[in-house]
Amino acid sequence: MYIFDNKVSIENREKLQEYLLGYRYCTSGVSFSSLYMWRNINQFSWDIIGDYMVMSGVNYLDLEEGILHPFLGTPLTNNGKYDPDSLRKTILIAKEKFEEKGYPFELKLIPFPLVEYFQKAFGRDIEITADRDNFDYLYKKEDLIELKGKLLHKKKNHMNYFLKNYEYEYKKLDSSMSEDAIDFIDRFNKKKDVPPHERELLKLEEKAMKDVFENIDEAKYLAGAVYIDGKMEALSVGGILNNNTVGTHIEKANIDYRGLYQIINMEFCKHMPQNIKYVNREEDMGLPGLRKSKLSYKPVKLVEKYNINFK
Repeated sequence: MYIFDNKVSIENREKLQEYLLGYRYCTSGVSFSSLYMWRNINQFSWDIIGDYMVMSGVNYLDLEEGILHPFLGTPLTNNGKYDPDSLRKTILIAKEKFEEKGYPFELKLIPFPLVEYFQKAFGRDIEITADRDNFDYLYKKEDLIELKGKLLHKKKNHMNYFLKNYEYEYKKLDSSMSEDAIDFIDRFNKKKDVPPHERELLKLEEKAMKDVFENIDEAKYLAGAVYIDGKMEALSVGGILNNNTVGTHIEKANIDYRGLYQIINMEFCKHMPQNIKYVNREEDMGLPGLRKSKLSYKPVKLVEKYNINFK
């Protein structure tokens, strides 16, 4: 279900980065690290049409319904500028390509600052709706490291319990540790009691993870792992979103160790570049438990995304 001819790869990373970093998008999916990680599962493909790079994909979470519909993501600029007239031309050509292949056309995950350009480009021809389930959670890096204040007191208690009861080693995760990481993910997922469709999703994620771990250096991920008694028991993987923000794509920890999630979160943040001030911990996908967890860390902002449909 690839709409365009070009696919996401390490070989075309430089070209993609030219557009991914051409504007301050701030949303979690607009980064090479995210696109590369989920490129096969979400069937990402791209092209340059007029002044913009366009990218299509599918939402693999729709597997539960058995139907995957392609969508167009954020049109990307390489010069920091958006013009309603040129944007309109690009979108209409992309729309035509979707329709030629027999698919309805929809734009998804559009960052809030771009909404006004679509309004100017298409006026009443489009409907714009907020996609709350895909809002990103943005935190201050120092808040996640220090866990200060009453609002984060419970998190701090969990972390302190771990520090009092366990010894650990934090390591920068590189491709030489891929076997350890794959083994940890396998152990982590086997503990989960999930319905069949979720088990299929886990298998797809395991395949994506294996590829990331084996190419983690070449694809320039930021990643770290916690070892306890010589065994990997937690890991975190992310990538640069912009000049002061890192996106966290994966964070997993053995729940048998109370406070380990707080530890991997804290260590991953501590080892980020000094210029990083914020951490984007992505969306909650509308899952009540995940939403509660992300809100409990007290984000400084929800990064809004919107869907756009032609009437």
